Amino acid sequence: VGTSSVLTCPLKGNITMLTWKITTKAGGPCTLGYRVDKNVTHRTACSDNINWTFRAGLPPALEIQQVGIAQEGNYCCEVVSTEGNFHKTYRLTVLAPPRLSLACDEQGSAVCEAAVGKPPAQLSWVPEGSSTAQEKSHDNGTVTVLSKFSACGTNVTNVTTCMVSHPAGNWSQSIAC
Repeated sequence: VGTSSVLTCPLKGNITMLTWKITTKAGGPCTLGYRVDKNVTHRTACSDNINWTFRAGLPPALEIQQVGIAQEGNYCCEVVSTEGNFHKTYRLTVLAPPRLSLACDEQGSAVCEAAVGKPPAQLSWVPEGSSTAQEKSHDNGTVTVLSKFSACGTNVTNVTTCMVSHPAGNWSQSIAC
C-alpha cells in the first residue's frame, strides 16, 4: 500500500499495438490501449493513478501510483507485433502493514492491537504467557487482530513485549502494566 508498481509486457519484434485489460476487486473493468503507428493512447474507465509510463529505450509499461487495496486484481497485457500476439497476466496482491498499538487495560493486562493489516498479522508475546486473540474483518479486506496478555501466575518482570509478524515487516513494542 502506498508505493508505486510498474508492470511490463514481453515484447518480441516491432509492436503495433499494446493493450492492458484490468479487472480489480473494487471496480469495473479498465482498458488502456496504445497504437504505435499513431503514437496514441486510449483509456476506458481507469482510475487516475493507473497510467502509461514511457521511458527512453524501454517499451511502454503500466504504472500504478500510490497502490491501494482497490487496485488488487488481474492485469492482462496483450501485445500485437510483427512476431505475433503475446499475452502476460499479473495477479496484483496488495499488502497493507498493520498499525501497532499497545496499552494496559483496567485489570493490568497488556493489550496489543495490529489494526487494518492485510493479510492478518500474527501476534506473539515475550515472555510467553496466557493470551487470547480475536480478529475483526473489515469491508476493505483488511483485518484487525487484538491480543490480550495475562501475566497472572508467572514469575517474570512486569515488562511485556508484543511482537507482530507480517509479510510487510515485523515490529515490536514493550509496556509495563
